[in-house]
Amino acid sequence: MVSFSYKNRIAFNYILSTALLISIVFFAVYQIILHNVNAHINFNIQEEVKKHIDEIEIDTNNSYLIQVDQWRAREHNTVNVNPVFVQFLDCNNELIDKSPNLKGLKLHLFPAKDNNKLKDVFLNSKPIRQIQVPLYDNNVQIGYLFIAMSLDDSIVILQKLKNILLISFPLILLVLFFIARLIAGRSIKPVVAITETSSRITRDNLKDRIVLPQNKDELFVLSKTINDLLDRIENAVEREKQFTSDASHELRTPLAILKGTLEVLVRKPRNQSEYEEKIGFCVKEVDRLNQLVDELLLLARFENQKLNSKNEDVYLNALILDILALHSHSIKENKVSVISSLDKEYYTQSDHYLIGIIFSNILSNAIKYSKENGKINIQFFEEEEALLCSISDTGIGISAEDIGKIVHPFYRAQAYNHPEIKGVGLGLSIVNRLCALLKIGFSIESQEEIGTTVYLRFPKHSLS
Repeated sequence: MVSFSYKNRIAFNYILSTALLISIVFFAVYQIILHNVNAHINFNIQEEVKKHIDEIEIDTNNSYLIQVDQWRAREHNTVNVNPVFVQFLDCNNELIDKSPNLKGLKLHLFPAKDNNKLKDVFLNSKPIRQIQVPLYDNNVQIGYLFIAMSLDDSIVILQKLKNILLISFPLILLVLFFIARLIAGRSIKPVVAITETSSRITRDNLKDRIVLPQNKDELFVLSKTINDLLDRIENAVEREKQFTSDASHELRTPLAILKGTLEVLVRKPRNQSEYEEKIGFCVKEVDRLNQLVDELLLLARFENQKLNSKNEDVYLNALILDILALHSHSIKENKVSVISSLDKEYYTQSDHYLIGIIFSNILSNAIKYSKENGKINIQFFEEEEALLCSISDTGIGISAEDIGKIVHPFYRAQAYNHPEIKGVGLGLSIVNRLCALLKIGFSIESQEEIGTTVYLRFPKHSLS
């Protein structure tokens, strides 16, 4: 099977539709001209019939003879230029007279049913159109008037027209094919540009973009869509690179601390308390490393879109109390007081485990970033179609510049100003992703040196 280029396919399809249209137009033109030529011949024959009927005289005294002296005199003067054949028959079908251009020929007599009808016949092998008109005197038929005209000229004209149309048809299509091919070639230049640009784009070269066409047509939309896609791919690759780099760094830090601590521990013999202190420190680093790995795995599942959620009754009061108990050591260590207004039972329908991660990360941040003797306030507010939970702290706060960035992985606001606060910057990123997954409203308000408030808006549900 012959394979056409895209440009040739466009031109070929255009030619197919054009060929159909031109053939219809040519056929209509030919039929119109054919109709007009035939109508003109028919009109002339009818005019000749009227003229000759007006000129003949009937002699009733001589057994109905038709007097054609005036007609004969006129025909004698116009015989060389008049293409009309005229013939008269009497009531006995005997020839009375005929035009000189018939010479030794005679027009055919048709059956009576064909009277006053135009008929195409041949005269001496030449095509003519003939009509026979019966002549009457007092409702008695006394003869026939025959009028005929040659069809040679009309046939020649129609044949020439047909030849011209048949010859011009393929020539027009051939010319239109090259014109369509040229136009198609110019039209698909943006497609060629898209192909060339796409061939230059690799994982290490995501900067190239397609030049947008001047006309804002479908190719403009296609080019812009591809450029937007490349922007998203580039951002995703950059995020992946940054995530890999940050994750590697964060994993190396506790490992380096563990290695250094153990190397110091084995350099010389130590007493029991020193071993217990160093081993306890290593256990904390292992716990931090485990938490970091869990968070990285959770983010990886988000990136691969493989994180599924359940839909179950979640009792928020009990869940918050469990998480506060889990963080009780940190709360005491940081000398933070927690105030919770859980005056009634609050619940929602969602994933118990994932909501536990949300509350745990928010409370962990509130505890870490609160000042000494600070307060954490947990409140619930019932709205018409939602249950609003606010978790406020009196910590160091977040600047307006950083408030929009803290949901990015590994981003920590004022990390260098507070090196004593441990963390890797994954908590709020996970909270943001989980809230989007569970369709929980999530927002943050904060002022530096005053504190931060996190709002969670849960859809209202009835217990199942």
